[in-house]
Amino acid sequence: MPPAMPDGTEDVLLAEVTRGPLVESRHYGRAVVVDGHGHVLETIGSQEAPILPRSAIKPLQALPTIALARERGVALTDGEIAVMCASHAAEPFHLAAVRALLARAGASEADLHCGPHMPGHAETARQLLCAGQSPLPIHNNCSGKHAGMLLMAHLLGAPLAGYWEEGHPVQRRIQDVLLRLGGIAGPLEWGIDGCGVPTYAMPLVAMARAFARLAHPSDLPPAEAAAADAIRAAMFACPEYVSSTGSFHALLLRAGGGRFVSKSGAEGCHAIGVTDPPLGIAIKIGDGDARAMAPILLALLARHGALPADPELERWRSVPVPNTRGAIVGSIRAVV
Repeated sequence: MPPAMPDGTEDVLLAEVTRGPLVESRHYGRAVVVDGHGHVLETIGSQEAPILPRSAIKPLQALPTIALARERGVALTDGEIAVMCASHAAEPFHLAAVRALLARAGASEADLHCGPHMPGHAETARQLLCAGQSPLPIHNNCSGKHAGMLLMAHLLGAPLAGYWEEGHPVQRRIQDVLLRLGGIAGPLEWGIDGCGVPTYAMPLVAMARAFARLAHPSDLPPAEAAAADAIRAAMFACPEYVSSTGSFHALLLRAGGGRFVSKSGAEGCHAIGVTDPPLGIAIKIGDGDARAMAPILLALLARHGALPADPELERWRSVPVPNTRGAIVGSIRAVV
């Protein structure tokens, strides 16, 4: 039987992990696909039960900053826009883009509220260790998001301090975007994300609708529509800035040819908006393990006619399971 969830819903089987001819593990979860107008095309499991989208929400959090910058005549680069939406690995180009955003905000690294963690980029981590240094907040994978929030505070003339508090003008603007783009009527609930800012709970279908509107923003206010187009363009121009060099996510954005606005999040979350065909997709893996996300996402894109014909991307349709000798002993495959 599928696992019962605390909200009374049941997750549905999304993927299996095999070893030899046997199914060793199963991942259950939920997914929603909507069209460009937000009408539901497919539901797998509950669409209304709220999730905490974690970093999958970053393009929506960045939208009001980019819109405000355009209104104030601040020309952000593609790299700066992409890193605002990123869960980056602290590669040198990531850090340079974050520092550029901080300079625009009149802020310093000391103003970043995110805590430090070891860089995901192996060479950056090695250099820190060899120098006897500890990681800093800028090495946090969310530092681009925080730098974007500091820039929004600066453009609003609001205090830089406290930008992470739910009542701060920065968070109020983000809340407004989530409510409007997600089509949510009631007040938002939130938890505190790993990086120290609120992560707002949204029904899975609201996430799908919000990303569909990022991909099709014609009904948004002009500055927001232009910002949504800028996010999608930046993700295509600088896909490695959104995640890391060689990642599945960077490959997906590049293969999409500018048709995708896409973001993964911790605890098995992912959302993607597609321009052609017009779609919004949101996925939540119930056990929080994202190892099956690529096959699940690609299966849904294929089913709705949105999967790019790319040989490199095709290799992610079934993820190999190696042993310590490098032999392939199983696979992770979608069963949605």
